[in-house]
Amino acid sequence: MGERILLGLGNNTDYEISWDSRVFERLIDEFSVADSELRTDKPISSTRDLLISILGFLKSGTGGERFVSSPLIIEEFASRFQNKITVGGTSVRAAIAMRKLGYTSALHIVTINDHVRKLIPRDCPWVCSNNKDSSYPHLIVQFQKDTCVKAGDIAIRTKRANRIIYDNDYDNMVMEINAEFASLASDARVFLISGFNAMQSSEMLADRLKKLLDITHSLPSDALVFYEDACFHEQALSWQVHKALIDVIDIYSLNEDELQAYVGREVSLRDPAEVYVALQDLCRLLPVPALVIHTQYWALVFGSDATRYAKALKGGITMATTRFRFGDDFTPADYLETAGLPGEAIGSEFAATLNRLAGHMVCCLPSVQVEEGERTTIGLGDAFVGGFLPALADNIGQATQKESNDEYRNK
Repeated sequence: MGERILLGLGNNTDYEISWDSRVFERLIDEFSVADSELRTDKPISSTRDLLISILGFLKSGTGGERFVSSPLIIEEFASRFQNKITVGGTSVRAAIAMRKLGYTSALHIVTINDHVRKLIPRDCPWVCSNNKDSSYPHLIVQFQKDTCVKAGDIAIRTKRANRIIYDNDYDNMVMEINAEFASLASDARVFLISGFNAMQSSEMLADRLKKLLDITHSLPSDALVFYEDACFHEQALSWQVHKALIDVIDIYSLNEDELQAYVGREVSLRDPAEVYVALQDLCRLLPVPALVIHTQYWALVFGSDATRYAKALKGGITMATTRFRFGDDFTPADYLETAGLPGEAIGSEFAATLNRLAGHMVCCLPSVQVEEGERTTIGLGDAFVGGFLPALADNIGQATQKESNDEYRNK
């Protein structure tokens, strides 16, 4: 028997630095960085550029992912802080999270090394497209709400917690696909696709997409395909992925930053009417049976008969909130405790209004009210996926969902 949950495609090694405002203030003085230079879209070719980018995100209160011209910049910057090494990539983080609840999965990875071997759940089968050990670390910068940085003419106090990712990862840029992954797909109920966002060659991406589509042909006819979006280094390649995969994607998932990037404007996450308009605009851009949006206040499914995904949505919110509260070391008891917490007030009011406004087309649930001061913002989207997919695989009505999705595409 194969695994019911199939996870692909990429993974990596993460350097998670411990935030220290004093170090950032020393760096501001060392590199003579001015407030007028802070921006989130600056090409990163030096430690100074990296510092400007991080402070730009801090000032805007947003998160994102950016390419760095050399892995050595990441190594040098991380050495200035206390840090820990973890494994990243939506597939691997989701696998680790769901394994704590007793669910195994099968994975496709592109990077293998001792850290990966140690941290991937031992009873989860996997294939790797790389035949030798490698490591291209990602720098993970996490900041909390009310984090303060003050040096020179820079004075920042963050309005919310968030995270930023920086990388130069050859394995994920080439995203080789191991055809043997198809051998793990025979019993899959759900198939996660993620990880193309670091690629930079359209020709190479076209080849990988063709190989991926060949693998989807090995899936059972009733398997659901779940696509988790990410911040692409080359935005044009994002549309190339959409064009190639749009006919096989059943559920398209993205976060609040990605939602706003697609619709080309800032969307008030507390305004149900504004979000409803954005969802309709997004649906025209991404014509898939179901859209999933996960944010700090709420998460939702938008599509025909969206309430059939309510259990999966609750699982995603609970898993992400559990990680938010406890980080990597949460337990099944922590998960169950989190599941019983009340909804966050703003999110609850928003969800009730949006559900009335959009009717059967939306199922929106509030985020969970939490009290912890130190919170983990790393991997929350990955944890959401890790909570959503098991509930989706357990759904007895899955065959009906797939048939309904096929009817949607044929309209």
